[in-house]
Amino acid sequence: MVAKGQVIENPASGERIVLRETAADTEGRLLSFDLFLEVGGRVPAGHAHPAQEETFTVISGRMRFRRGFRVIRAGPPRRVVMSRGVYHSFANAGPAPAHVLVEMRPALRMEEVLELAAELGRPVDSGRTSLRRILALVLFMREFRRELGLPLIPPWLIAGVTAPVALTAILLGRIQRFHSVPVPPG
Repeated sequence: MVAKGQVIENPASGERIVLRETAADTEGRLLSFDLFLEVGGRVPAGHAHPAQEETFTVISGRMRFRRGFRVIRAGPPRRVVMSRGVYHSFANAGPAPAHVLVEMRPALRMEEVLELAAELGRPVDSGRTSLRRILALVLFMREFRRELGLPLIPPWLIAGVTAPVALTAILLGRIQRFHSVPVPPG
């Protein structure tokens, strides 16, 4: 269970997240956190939130957001809103670390998404676990389909592709669980 003040770090993306308000604090209405992004840091992949609105308020530094095909450059105190279902990405666009307040409405299971994305971002022995990592990513996308979507790919197609891959992974013993996405061992 996550708690206010908890820190989540993703070494692959340069993100450091400090939780302000959790789903438990707000009865699921809101998840808010401070995002600290190192120079060159960026969200691991462009994505959409099918059932959530995401708001970014730049507190310090310079950010570059992509909302659909539009690029937005922003410094403090600029606020950028990503509506439900809108493909987006973001990156630090400045010469110094950036600090951004992020608000997700509703919270859904986004806390778990952030924690597991950070786990998947940790370095591992690439030779042993590349297949496990791919399978874990497939399960991740399936498990959190309300929180994350891919650009230009309808949710029904993602569900249709990930279901047989997930079942095959479980049957072959590559992944033990289907829910609560497992993270491959290093």
